[in-house]
Amino acid sequence: MNIHPIRTKADHKRALRELSAYFNNEPEPGTEDGDRFEILVTLVEAYEAKHFPIEAPDPIEAIRFRMEQGGLTVKDLVPSIGQPNRVYEVLNRKRGLTLEMIRNLHRNLGIPAESLIGA
Repeated sequence: MNIHPIRTKADHKRALRELSAYFNNEPEPGTEDGDRFEILVTLVEAYEAKHFPIEAPDPIEAIRFRMEQGGLTVKDLVPSIGQPNRVYEVLNRKRGLTLEMIRNLHRNLGIPAESLIGA
């Protein structure tokens, strides 16, 4: 099988080149090519998680993204946040999200709680 750890940018590029051959015709799991594909994906994901971490989105940006994605308005956020003036305060960063708001936004709009909690 001859697979090597990914330690450098060159190793990463090599692994991505090898993987690209599989993307148009993904091999069957359990076959030699399927095992190679799975191992390479795991190695690339581990390298990228370490060297290119993705930060959690800002909670307000997560709400705005969901609004844009779903064509939602301030009125649509009222059941989750409260009266329209409170929604505007939250969106303009004048008021923070409460635990109840976070739960409601997660439950009602499907926004991941992790995104709403922030770092």
